[in-house]
Order: sequence, then structure tokens, then C-alpha cells
Amino acid sequence: MRRAVVEYRGWKEGYRCGYCASAQGKVSAGMWAHSMTVQDYQDLIDRGWRRSGKYVYKPIMNQTCCPQYTIRCQALRFQTSKSHKKVLKKMLKFISKGDISKAVSEEEPMDSHIEDAVSCSFVHRSESHVSEAELTPLNEDHADVVENEDEDKGETKEEVNVKKAELGSLQICGDKDAAVPGEPSPSTKTVHAPPKPGKGADLSKPPCRKAKDIRKERKLQKLLQNQRCTLEGSPLQAEHQALLLQSSKSTTNQPKSIEDFIFVPLPDDAPHKLEVRLVPVSFEDPQFKSSFNQSATLFAKYQMAIHKDTPSECGENEFTRFLCDSPLEPENPPNGPECGYGSFHQQYWLDGKIIAVGVIDILPYCVSSVYLYYDPDYSFLSLGVYSALREIAFTRQLHEKAPDLCFYYMGFYIHSCPKMRYKGQYRPSDLLCPETYVWTPIEQCLPLLELSKYSRFNQDAKAVDEDHIKELGRVRVLHKRTIMPYSVYKKRRKGPSDEASVQQYASLVGQTCSERMLLFRS
Repeated sequence: MRRAVVEYRGWKEGYRCGYCASAQGKVSAGMWAHSMTVQDYQDLIDRGWRRSGKYVYKPIMNQTCCPQYTIRCQALRFQTSKSHKKVLKKMLKFISKGDISKAVSEEEPMDSHIEDAVSCSFVHRSESHVSEAELTPLNEDHADVVENEDEDKGETKEEVNVKKAELGSLQICGDKDAAVPGEPSPSTKTVHAPPKPGKGADLSKPPCRKAKDIRKERKLQKLLQNQRCTLEGSPLQAEHQALLLQSSKSTTNQPKSIEDFIFVPLPDDAPHKLEVRLVPVSFEDPQFKSSFNQSATLFAKYQMAIHKDTPSECGENEFTRFLCDSPLEPENPPNGPECGYGSFHQQYWLDGKIIAVGVIDILPYCVSSVYLYYDPDYSFLSLGVYSALREIAFTRQLHEKAPDLCFYYMGFYIHSCPKMRYKGQYRPSDLLCPETYVWTPIEQCLPLLELSKYSRFNQDAKAVDEDHIKELGRVRVLHKRTIMPYSVYKKRRKGPSDEASVQQYASLVGQTCSERMLLFRS
């Protein structure tokens, strides 16, 4: 397995924002990822990074016009809302009976806006032109891996190829701190600050309940009162009331799960057939290759209808660069999901044709939503919401084989853009603190975001980024096909110092990733 190799591009300031229409308000840092392990990318998105094709970027939160907070849904504890159930029932009625809803969907699909990093021309201009040979470390048998200046003449071997089983067995936490399924992992801590009053409290309200369930509960309460009168002083009273309460819970406190709506037996004469296929993003995969033209055509149709792109802006090259090129190296460890880790297209086939494609990354601890595009002719099915619910259900399915995989990452939550607040409706969900990189329940973040579009969610004033850069000299560098610490490269380098750029890179990716990934230096 290859090591991650990246070219850091620095900060990009003063470019167009697709959310607030500011001409020069966007600020982000970026790097070109030639290759990347799934563990590296997992650790990066847990520090606020996100990818568009092979370009990996991170908004500079306290400077950009529309702060973008990484959001994740706790898939194992997910509860469908009333609006989610409507979407699931609508799809079921369409498939089983052919019913078409007259109501126009106002739901937003996952990442319905192309991330600004994709639409900006500087991304395309910054594509790497470094040759493949320069990016490939020398074979281990001939490798010149330098650990310090004193050992320059004597070669020191370094494990460049990590066993798949070892990477696959990386835990969210050690054995002593085994993660509870569905609970935030110790590696990405969650801060529980006292709730504060403020707007945006809708998400903190209890889930809606059906009127008939409330009526049943009231009826049972009256029955309990009557029984209390007739059984006063009887030894059977406690037992009888316990049975009634248990009956009440069994009838009113067991809401249907996503699976109850999705995996429903269909009648033999169902007018439609919906099939969801998971296809690895690889031109070596027969299914991906055979469906590429249809998928690319659908992408162009979606972009032109929904985002008003011109044909030249959504051709095959753009489709490939944006949604097919991925730096992630596929891995299939024995204790991972059957499909393995990496980048995938989840294709929705209706009656033999693709009507939607969800682009996802399957990582050690999560399914990460990259993008969704669909046939505008089927907008009445609310495919954005439906696909998100299917991806949450898929995350729960993968968890059965890979216990560490229990979160669904939805990209960025942008509170300053009302149209992008819909992601907060998938509960329970957490936002990533932009300063300490710990997870905080969204209910605690919303009041803070109402006061200021940029906010530190961790209310512990003494808390810091635990993976902050401590030793810059330990940053791994790839120079002339040789792996070495930055401390050695710094002594060998000719010309002006690049320490400020390396310091910036290391502070954004963290000490752990900076020692594992290879920072390319020409």
C-alpha cells in the first residue's frame, strides 16, 4: 500500500463564495492529494478538511465569509422525523402503486451546491504536473529513508508498506477505552456544554408524535386511574400498573426505523423496480466502466437544470475530475466491511436506468457524503433526502461487519446560509469545534451561531487542539524520491526557507498526519 503523498498549495484568499454571493469573501487552505490512505482522510475530515476530486481543502473558519462546520450524524441513534417519513412513504407508494405526489418538494439534497473549491478556477490551475516517478518513493530494497543528518550515508529502512490488516484494525480508541456503538469516539471527543437559550431551538425539541399515539397514552392513563381506585391496597396493584406501563411503551414508544420503511416487501405486480448498486470508483471495475456514459450524461443534465451550468462546465472531463478522480487508496482488511474502504458511487436504478448517484467515501469510522446528482424529472421523489436516508441506513448496515464504522458525515453545515441549514434536521448530529476539533451536539451550537457566524463550540477555555504541531522537524517529506524528516530536508534545502509554509501545513493537518503523510518537495 502506498503512503499518502500531498502537495500543499497554501491559502487562497478573496475568491467567490457560492453561498452568500460575495465576490471576494472566501478563504481556504488546500493541497493536491496524489494518493491518500483512508485513515489519513478520516483524520483530516476530523480536522475540518474535505475533498473535491483530488483537491483537499479546509476553510479558514475565522476569516472566511461563510464558515463551514463539519457535521456528522450519529447513524446508530438516528430517528426519522415526520418529514423524513413522508419522503420514505412517498417513494414506497411510487414503487408499489405508481402514485406520484403532486406536492413540489422543497427539501434540499445533500450538498446541492457544488463546493466553492470545485467551481473556482484556481483549483484547476493548481492541478499537479509532477511526474508519477517523482511521487513514488524508491522501492524499499533501494530506499534512501533518512532519519537524521548523521545517517545520510547509511540507509535506514522505513516501513512504507503497511499491512492491510494492521490499518484495518486501527481502533477509534484503545482496548481500555472501547467505544460504545453510536457514541462519540475518544479520538474525536465530544464536548457537552450546558445548553444556552437562544434561537434555533427547533432542533432541540423532542421528536413529533402522532396524535393517535398521544390519544392511546391518555386512554391508558385513565385506565390506570380507574385501576388504582379498584385495586387500592391490593398486592396486585404494582404488578398490574407495571404491565399497563409496559404495554403503553410497547405501543407508543417504538417508532419505525429507516429499515422498516426501506426494506418493505413489494407486491408482485409493483409497477416500478428500484435497485441500489454500490460501484467502486475505478475504471477497472466492469460495472463502473459500463455505466460511466449514462452516469456522466445524468450529471450534465442535473448540473444544467439545477445549477444552470453550461455544457462545457459539466462535460465528461469535469465529471471525471470532480466525482471520479479520488486520491483514496482502496483497502479491504479482513475486519472491515465486505465492500472494503475507498470511494464509491451508489447508483439508484429505476426500471433499468440510473436516476440518481450518491458519491460517497467509506472510511474506517464513517460513510462520508461527497455529492449527489439526480434526474430532475424525478424531483417529485425528493431524491436528495431519500438518498441521505438510504446512506444512513447503509452506514448502519456496514456497522454490523465493521463495529467502528458508525457515523454518517454530511459535509459542511453552513448556518449563515439558510438554504444549507437542512443538514441539521438529521438527528442526533454533532458539529466540529473549529479550534479544538472536538464534537459538540448541534443543539448546543445553534444558540452560539445565532450570535456569531463563527464560534468556538468547546466551552472549556483551557482546552486546546490536542494534535497541534509539537515538533516541526518530524514532519515527513518526500524529496527526490527520498523520505526524510523535515529537519533533514531543511539542512539540505537550497534557496529561501520554506519553514513558514511547512509550519502552516503541519498546523492544519495536525502532528499525527504530518508524520504519516509525505509532503512533496521539489
